[in-house]
Amino acid sequence: MVEVVVRKDEPLERALRRFKKKYEKAGILKDVKRTAYYLKPSEERRIKRSKAARRMRRTMSFNNRPSR
Repeated sequence: MVEVVVRKDEPLERALRRFKKKYEKAGILKDVKRTAYYLKPSEERRIKRSKAARRMRRTMSFNNRPSR
């Protein structure tokens, strides 16, 4: 559970910003979106493979760039 203690004389906006950073780092929203609906294991594997291929293409394109 993400918890942020608001310090004395701290603006609420700053505390909210700290909360958002902790929330993002904990991966709570990502987990909620992932578990929002059922995904068949075969679909999950297919999506995982396509994301890995996309990542690989992207790293290969960065590695093959001519140096300046």
